Amino acid sequence: MTAASLPPSPRTRVRRVAELANHAPSTLYAIVDAAYLCHIAFQDDKGSHCIPTACWRIDGHLYIHGSNGSRMLKQLLHDTDVCVTITHLDGLVLARSAFNHTMNYRSAMIYGQFEKVADIGQQHAAMDALMEKLAPGRRALVRGGSAKEYAATTVLRIALDECAVKQRTGGPLDDAGDMAHVVWTGELPFTHGHSPAIADALNTSEMPVYAAAWRTESA
Repeated sequence: MTAASLPPSPRTRVRRVAELANHAPSTLYAIVDAAYLCHIAFQDDKGSHCIPTACWRIDGHLYIHGSNGSRMLKQLLHDTDVCVTITHLDGLVLARSAFNHTMNYRSAMIYGQFEKVADIGQQHAAMDALMEKLAPGRRALVRGGSAKEYAATTVLRIALDECAVKQRTGGPLDDAGDMAHVVWTGELPFTHGHSPAIADALNTSEMPVYAAAWRTESA
């Protein structure tokens, strides 16, 4: 992977509406960084599965974690090929023709195999990065993970070097023959905002800066 582009592989080459493809790592990273959840599709002896899980990025890898007993994580440790997907829906696009309606979105499909973060120092750093993503500054205020908790947790990562990124913006693309049809056209946007933080009923602390600022940030 270079700073300039992510060269498409046979699995990641966008063929349908290819002009919406984007091979810039900065675009991929922005899509991943805006997500708290991804979906992991894989296959085992019981069939095909697509499971949502928390995700975060450190440099050129996407990370996930879970219990050592997780069926999915156990399977992913067996050199299992996966497809990880992230999608942000930004708006519904209404055209003059029913079949020209579409959506504005940002999406990433990540192909490859997960690897275990076996080094205990790297495992701790990865979990610290997750906490920092959830609430910047909170890691220094909470009880850190115990040796027992870390021992019961598996952290995996997948390289972001075989990815298909696609995104759409803008209004409808009407056929010339439909332009005389009188109907409202445009976009019904989704705003990804934050609501004010809600203190727990058993909370005993003043609201921290990151929680107070939550409602003023864009998701």
